[in-house]
Amino acid sequence: MKITVAKSAGFCFGVNRAVNMLYELVNDNVKVCTLGPIIHNPQVIADLENKGVRILDKIENADRSKKIVIRTHGVECDVMNYCAENDLDYIDATCPFVKKIHKIVSENSSASIPVLIAGDKTHPEVIGIKSYCVGDSYVFNSENELDEILNLHMFLGENPFIVVSQTTFSTKEWEKCVKKINLLYTNALIFDTICNATEERQAEALLLSQKSDMMIIIGGRQSSNTAKLKAVCESNCLTYLIESANELLDIDFCGFRSIGVTAGASTPHGIIKEVLKTMSEILENVNPTDESVNAGTTEKEETAGFEQMLEESLNNMSSDQNVIGTVVGFTPTEIQVEVIGRKHTGYVPFDEYSDDPSADPKAELKIGDRLNLRIMKTNDVEGTIKLSKRIYDRGAIWEKIEADDTIREGVVTGIVGENKGVFVQDGAIRVFVPASLAKARKSDSLDDLIKTRVEYKVIEVNKQRRRVVGSIREAANSRRKEVEAAFWANAAEGNVYTGTVRSLTNYGAFVDIGGVDGMVHISELSWQRIKHPSEIVKVGDTVEVYIKELDRENSRISLGYKKVEDNPWEILRRDYPVDSVVDCKVVSITSFGAFAQVIPGVDGLIHISQISYKHIGTPAEVLKIGDTVTAKIMEIDFDKKRVSLSIKALIDPPVEDVISLETDKPAETAPVVEEAEEASAEEK
Repeated sequence: MKITVAKSAGFCFGVNRAVNMLYELVNDNVKVCTLGPIIHNPQVIADLENKGVRILDKIENADRSKKIVIRTHGVECDVMNYCAENDLDYIDATCPFVKKIHKIVSENSSASIPVLIAGDKTHPEVIGIKSYCVGDSYVFNSENELDEILNLHMFLGENPFIVVSQTTFSTKEWEKCVKKINLLYTNALIFDTICNATEERQAEALLLSQKSDMMIIIGGRQSSNTAKLKAVCESNCLTYLIESANELLDIDFCGFRSIGVTAGASTPHGIIKEVLKTMSEILENVNPTDESVNAGTTEKEETAGFEQMLEESLNNMSSDQNVIGTVVGFTPTEIQVEVIGRKHTGYVPFDEYSDDPSADPKAELKIGDRLNLRIMKTNDVEGTIKLSKRIYDRGAIWEKIEADDTIREGVVTGIVGENKGVFVQDGAIRVFVPASLAKARKSDSLDDLIKTRVEYKVIEVNKQRRRVVGSIREAANSRRKEVEAAFWANAAEGNVYTGTVRSLTNYGAFVDIGGVDGMVHISELSWQRIKHPSEIVKVGDTVEVYIKELDRENSRISLGYKKVEDNPWEILRRDYPVDSVVDCKVVSITSFGAFAQVIPGVDGLIHISQISYKHIGTPAEVLKIGDTVTAKIMEIDFDKKRVSLSIKALIDPPVEDVISLETDKPAETAPVVEEAEEASAEEK
């Protein structure tokens, strides 16, 4: 009789993470309770209860003296908010793949964008997912239920909608439902959120059931993924779902040549081994009736063959498992550990400690430290277990990176081919970033990235090929969006920023004020007239600016640069009162007078009558552009931005003109000067 044990049988990443987390707390004598069963396995739950772990049915009943562990399936959004608002001491053991679904529906759904969830509407995971949907949500567990939803809610054909699935949903049923949605709608945004481990487990169970006469599925009857495994297998062969080894006594194994064994994601390896040992004892007493089974073998040979097969199965079950080891000592070549839950002596060779060749376990570890380890080999004769921290770390990174939607970091180690991209080393994972996703601008050089630490986001993972594709640009865009959101949340007119000039145009300068660009119009760069922004600033300059105007609807920011205190008219008001004597430069000449620059940005008019006591036909007879003359400020009109100057006021009149000067009528001068200035302004 041939027995084949599925390689993927037993705890998945999320369950293993949660259970190890809980057992660590228990072993550290921490008082713990779980919000709902940590996993769907009665044996594990019973063992934890024996160790003092209690299950909460409602968060409102939480005991503040105990640490709360949130179950792997996750909980409703309101429950998480309650924990935070009431400052409860809790650890979130929600599976990262489930957390990813929460994020997808919360960020992409809205009052007008509903969510369709493939799964069991009574399952805690689905209930949790629904709570994160912003608008309406609908759950279907089969293609028929999907049809009912689509027929009842015809508006789905008009508006966009989102489709996600429970992590343990049937891959076969999911494919049928996705095909139907794609056939009927073009506005559906579909996210394949079935856990990779679930897909692999179901695919392996399908193949195994096609090659076996009988399938034994080990797991809790309340477990969704275990029920899916049974459904996958029972169409190919006789299939039994058992929770413990005792249930094998009710199964008749006579006449079966091959038996396949797999287990749900919530089934501990200890239960699987117990089932296999019990099968060994049962099958020793089975008297096969099929002559082909007995042909050419004796009962002893047959038993020996089965025991050898079983030992191989147990050895396979013993390897590739994650365990926790406590450091108890060191030898010149290895770390000695005590493995929790094992009677064997554990050891970690130094070369299995880390992928970093410079890592020194003796310097980094001390007696009592706990390590997450992967079993490499079990030697029952010597009672030892060879372990690897390096392999565990690699596996943990792969499991995490598959469900990771956050920004990660790594060091650029090299360029691929002829500028096809770069490699980023992130711990034990090497990530390929295509050139198009590695640079902010096409003109940037990949050479500048070598040996720099960069942020990136994972965009593709192929665990089988050990291939990860990342995007530095997408990480930068995400950071930019975070910065923009923070900016707009606090932005207000009048806020002052120190920024960097990013670019110049004919009409202004664009300034980066901390991840967000604003524009300084050319008229805001200087109080004087300029032809181009480059007369005042250049790219790369650090400048102080302030917000003049915000257009939140179009995300536009108008910046001011010139300061009130630099206004030439304010400088004139402060430093050059009426009757001040100034040296000024003639900048233009008209038929009625000459304009001279008092200070940069302020010109004054020297009326023809204020140039000389002598009669002149035109100002050009005595003045030319560029001449520097000394004049007296006679009058300033700040509202109309006008200054009246006089050269003649600083010159003593000729004796023969004194009598005529005394008879002049000064009251008529002001209107004449004002008319001249108005005419000049019109000419300008």
